[in-house]
Amino acid sequence: MREYLLKRVLLIVPTLFLVTLLVFLLMHMRSGDVVIQMLEGYAYADTVEALRRELGLDKPLHEQYLAWMGGVLQGDLGRSLWTKEPILVEFARRFPVTLELTLLTVIISVTFGVGVGVLSAIRQETWIDYIGRVVAIMALAMPVFWLAILVVVIPAIYWRWTPLWTYVTLTADPLENLKIMIFPALVFGVSRAGPIMRIMRSSMLEVQRQDYIRTAWAKGLQERTVVFKHAIKNALIPVVSIIGLQIHFYLGGTVIIESIFRLPGMGSFFFEALIRRDFPVVQGVNLIVATFALLLNLVVDFSYAYLDPRIRYR
Repeated sequence: MREYLLKRVLLIVPTLFLVTLLVFLLMHMRSGDVVIQMLEGYAYADTVEALRRELGLDKPLHEQYLAWMGGVLQGDLGRSLWTKEPILVEFARRFPVTLELTLLTVIISVTFGVGVGVLSAIRQETWIDYIGRVVAIMALAMPVFWLAILVVVIPAIYWRWTPLWTYVTLTADPLENLKIMIFPALVFGVSRAGPIMRIMRSSMLEVQRQDYIRTAWAKGLQERTVVFKHAIKNALIPVVSIIGLQIHFYLGGTVIIESIFRLPGMGSFFFEALIRRDFPVVQGVNLIVATFALLLNLVVDFSYAYLDPRIRYR
């Protein structure tokens, strides 16, 4: 176990290096010039050369990357090209919003997905099963941005109602904060629950055919005991796998959700930086998100051992 953990942790370092290098190159390969954009709209300097020299964009690409990486190793992600604000300061202000949205989304998607999947499996080939399978397919088929736009537009057209736009922090007013966060979390959670429903249903059907489940039924145990005490825990192992694979969707999807619902989180921050070609912000946010995704995948891998003691990493 210890050797496996060490290998996984060491693998994170080259993975992050390759991710940051790829993002850096892709950002500089984009059409357009951030210096021209800053001068045309906001007159940040007198000449293009002066602004390019001030921002450090006159240096070769490898020197720019090494300078940025040197700052990262010292705990400094740099400053925004546009606002000159430290990225870590902006991160500290916006990250709680994204974290809350992600946690609510995971809770909703797992609760909804596991609940419908279990109910569909234990009532196989009944109208409950058919409805559950249709709901799962619809959740898989509907793009999250389309569903989010419908939630915003349809109530505004037919009922003259729109979700609250002014964000209130959780510490300031928990109830008001929940009113604001519940709609984006529901939209995002339902869209991500589709794969969990299907995997949970298939896993439960397989577990129910195992000998120990037949033995539990033969002993005269109640259905609730058989399902919740004996079946669900083993059936959750594939579900944990799919949640691990969806972590990048949970984190990356906040870009779309926060932009549509106007939430001041890391997703909208990244989206604005991408439009403005704010290289340090895009690279910094990408590094933070990639680090969290890798660490969460590591946690998911180790949760297998809890769900199934027979699993041992070597």
